[in-house]
Amino acid sequence: MEARAAETLPEDDGPWQYEPKWDGFRCLAFKEGEAVELLAKSGKPLGRYFPELVALLAGLPTSRFVVDGEIIVNRSDGQSFEALQMRLHPAESRIRKLAQETPAQFILFDMLADPDGRSLLEMPLRQRRAALEAFVAAAGSGDVLLSPVTTDVGEARRWLSEAGRGTTDGIVAKLLNGPYKAGERAMVKVKRLRSADCVVGGFRYLRNRREVGSLLLGLYNEAGKLDHVGFTSSIDDAERNELTKRLEALRQPPGFDGKAPGGPSRWSSERSGDWEPVRPEPVVEVRFDHVTGGRFRHGTRFLRWRPDKAPSQCTFEQMA
Repeated sequence: MEARAAETLPEDDGPWQYEPKWDGFRCLAFKEGEAVELLAKSGKPLGRYFPELVALLAGLPTSRFVVDGEIIVNRSDGQSFEALQMRLHPAESRIRKLAQETPAQFILFDMLADPDGRSLLEMPLRQRRAALEAFVAAAGSGDVLLSPVTTDVGEARRWLSEAGRGTTDGIVAKLLNGPYKAGERAMVKVKRLRSADCVVGGFRYLRNRREVGSLLLGLYNEAGKLDHVGFTSSIDDAERNELTKRLEALRQPPGFDGKAPGGPSRWSSERSGDWEPVRPEPVVEVRFDHVTGGRFRHGTRFLRWRPDKAPSQCTFEQMA
């Protein structure tokens, strides 16, 4: 079951259950006897990347179930999406090493089949939640966690105000009387959106023509160096030609004198090594939803140019 985006938490046509939107890998876990399978939302298997979770679920006293949840990795300074990404490594020896160094946890928020093999898909969420709570209690493992929930919209708003700081990504709302609608956007997700003024330190061309496709964004660190923190590609087609001329006139290395755009990402189609540096003069305001590892976790949305802002004013303090 998927979620549709909204700007505010739903209150009408309920009752609603609210829960955190975790910043991890969505995962369905299946167990039958000693066989365990982990599937990503895309349908791709995840089990080989998280052998410690496969072993954990295989060792649970419950011999049969299907659950829906999120895989996360915790470090001493909190949850780390970067550490989670690193787990998707082709070498088995590396995976085994990382499973020891950065073990994953499984946060559960729905149960789709119970230990008796019954499908719970048509049951209302309140009954599926009760079955899930009983399952987690029987598991008795600190690495199989139950996602907290509330039916109090005021508390959900407080959770939302604290989201986007490396732990949760927002709030998901589900109808307490609703069934599990696989493949449908039957949930509602609300993210805490913030804005930041960023320096444009470079750009990338579109793949099929020499016009600007995305702006590379930077913020000044405590040492006064410009670090690359993300990108925005929401550029109006009507402005693309003039913007290309403007940025080409500013081309000058290094663009970023701190952390520059790095190697290709497993999760982004951005061509990380193919970019044009510019003098760090233009300032833009962008909207973002989540920060992790000192970077915008997703692509940002262009809001406006800020000619009234000096580049030196664009610092990491905006992310605090």
